[in-house]
Amino acid sequence: MSERKVLTKYYPPDFDPSQIKRVRGPKAAGPKVQTVRLAAPFSMKCTSCGEYIYKGRKFNARKETPQDERYLGIQIFRFYIRCTRCSGQITFKTDPKNQDYACESGAKRSTEPWRVGIDETDEQRLDRLQQEEEEAERNAMVELEAKTVDAKREMAVADALDEIRTRNARLERANQDGVDAAVPEPVDTDAERQEKEDAEAARRAFEFARQVDRMTEEVLDDGFDDGFDDAGSASTSASASASPFTPETNSGASISKTEPPPAAPLAASTASTDMPPPSFKRVVKKKKDHAALLGIKKKPKPSLV
Repeated sequence: MSERKVLTKYYPPDFDPSQIKRVRGPKAAGPKVQTVRLAAPFSMKCTSCGEYIYKGRKFNARKETPQDERYLGIQIFRFYIRCTRCSGQITFKTDPKNQDYACESGAKRSTEPWRVGIDETDEQRLDRLQQEEEEAERNAMVELEAKTVDAKREMAVADALDEIRTRNARLERANQDGVDAAVPEPVDTDAERQEKEDAEAARRAFEFARQVDRMTEEVLDDGFDDGFDDAGSASTSASASASPFTPETNSGASISKTEPPPAAPLAASTASTDMPPPSFKRVVKKKKDHAALLGIKKKPKPSLV
């Protein structure tokens, strides 16, 4: 069994190292060719078989560096790939001018809508650049006008704030001096007017309720005064009938009436006779027979006797 890693090499018996000579051949003339791995930079269609090759498809390509092809000192590279169906050779190269790739032979680049109109002459390019410069200047003028309008607006706002500060200072100074400064009342809106009407209606309703309560209290006070007057006259007549004689004065003089007793002691004596004295004895409430309400019959407890 052979070794996996050969450490020594076999030299035949007739090996003569002097016969081995180093030979340097001439350098290959022409452009430098190198094998690289790349992806298709754009979608294309093979002109030989009609196969579509989409962007991003990977190939083993030959990279050629032509020495005589440059753009403003930038080297141009050419690539050779094979069609995946017919193995036809397809050639494309770099395009530094447009920052893109240009298809040379073997395939046709697919139409890309976003690239339509990108090929333009020098005059068209100059016209386009001039239009862009004019648009930039116009945009600068528009920005300047907008800045001017903003500055005017800020100045107006600053003037309004100064006026408000001046008015507030004048009002504060007038309040300190005790002078009533005339301030125009703000215009009432519909909402404020409705709120005022509701508040006025509520005030009238509460005022009417207070008047009714006041009238009721006056009527009750009049009734109590009449009752007290009747009770006083009755007690006066009783005392007059009970007395054996009445004091008389000179002729034509009226008989003096005794003053009625105060009502508070009378009411207290009546309440004391009607209501029983309070008792602090504990009262045991009788329990309700819930079993009888539910229809349950209890068995009588057996007597111990």
